[in-house]
Amino acid sequence: MNKKKVYISYDYENERHYKNLLLAWNTNEEFESLVTNFEVLPKENLSELDFRKSITDKISQASVFLVIVGKNTHQSKWVKWEIEKAKELDKKIVAVKSERENTTPKELYGIGANWAMKFTFEAITNAINRI
Repeated sequence: MNKKKVYISYDYENERHYKNLLLAWNTNEEFESLVTNFEVLPKENLSELDFRKSITDKISQASVFLVIVGKNTHQSKWVKWEIEKAKELDKKIVAVKSERENTTPKELYGIGANWAMKFTFEAITNAINRI
């Protein structure tokens, strides 16, 4: 199976433990993650323009854009922007909810996102491999 470069979009404040779980699964060598992992707020480290350029570069390098839909993801300015950027760059999009009842960001509607129906290694890997 060919490894795919996966950009992981998530609400940093509330869902980074799910991103960390994906990275732990990454040691299974089923897929390769290309992750934006800025530990410092953009205003403290980069200008917003430079921050957006850095994210754009990473999304461009990825073959798949994976968004983790957590409890507050639908309110995240950055996740919404990243989804729009992934659509603009014509990336294959996979989405997974950390909990079934989480609200889907409106930016994911009508774009042909491939959904993993559970937050499990198997479900996410299958969703990535179906595209």
